[in-house]
Amino acid sequence: MTTRTLSSVARLCALGLCTFTATGAFAQHAGDSVISTGWFHIAPQDSSKPMTTHVNQDFINPLIIPPSFTSPGSGAKVSNSDTLGLVFTHFLTDNIAMQTVAGVPAKFKLNGQGVIAPPGIAGALTSIDLGAPANNPIVQSVRQWSPALVFQYYFRDADASLRPFLGLGVSYTFFTDVKLNPNFEAQLNRNFGDVLASTSGHNGPTRVEAKSSSSWQPVLNAGVGYTFDKHWIATASVSYVPLKTTANIKIKAADGTVLSSSDAEIRLNPIVTFVSLGYKF
Repeated sequence: MTTRTLSSVARLCALGLCTFTATGAFAQHAGDSVISTGWFHIAPQDSSKPMTTHVNQDFINPLIIPPSFTSPGSGAKVSNSDTLGLVFTHFLTDNIAMQTVAGVPAKFKLNGQGVIAPPGIAGALTSIDLGAPANNPIVQSVRQWSPALVFQYYFRDADASLRPFLGLGVSYTFFTDVKLNPNFEAQLNRNFGDVLASTSGHNGPTRVEAKSSSSWQPVLNAGVGYTFDKHWIATASVSYVPLKTTANIKIKAADGTVLSSSDAEIRLNPIVTFVSLGYKF
């Protein structure tokens, strides 16, 4: 390589360095706020405990169906989900930011596994296969709401264009709009509901209700932000949420009496990736 070529390369590198440094002057400082929107990908690292069923003994002889029983091997698997996210970040100092996280509630499906059946003779008369293809997904859709507050520490100088960060916060998760598979719901009413209603003296059709418990949980967060303009910032992050919920299914008589209640503890523990574009003001 000639001396002239080396000199040209040096000038180009110097120009690139000056450009990078100038861009860095647009980075985040104390008092700055950023509104970002992007895409969440939620990947549950799920596991579940066997389902436990409690039977109303006010009307049913325990010799026919025991007051409670656990169905070994039963449980549920949770699907992945993608949704739109909205994040507001405010820099309290040059390095510490407070972030609120919201967005369109993610929608999940639950696939069942195992068989729900009481022990003894009753199990031979009434049971339901959670893993049967016609019954799955047993929950066709459920909405998860997880607003969060996260405090983040940004590394490097405030004028750096590329800034890694770590975050720690808290989220409140609750679930709405649980929609059961109609075939699964019909089997519950036919295989369990009719038996419980007839043996307890409750006439009329039974109905099924499903819900999941809400909870608070910590949020662990890491990522990197790149400022490429006076106002525009691209961010990529990954978060881990040690989340668990209890899924509950009730069978009720026509008059509203709870005939049975089944619970399964599900650990979702999702890994959440987020890629976004933000506007700083």
